Amino acid sequence: MERDSQLKLYGAVADQLKEAHTRVRALQVPEGVRMALSRKLLVITAAAKHDLAGAARRLNRLMKDLDEGRFPEGD
Repeated sequence: MERDSQLKLYGAVADQLKEAHTRVRALQVPEGVRMALSRKLLVITAAAKHDLAGAARRLNRLMKDLDEGRFPEGD
């Protein structure tokens, strides 16, 4: 039973990561901001391999920031 819930979480995180990447690519922001957001997504993707629940929380925060128009500073 726990394996099923873990697989569902993997699927949900994968779908949300795909959506996040699509949204970041479509943003009309300076390239530095886009790169910072892409780096965040890469970190979250890597974290999902070791801490799926933590990665899901980080991804939810990032999606909320995108929804609210809060972006990191570009380099």
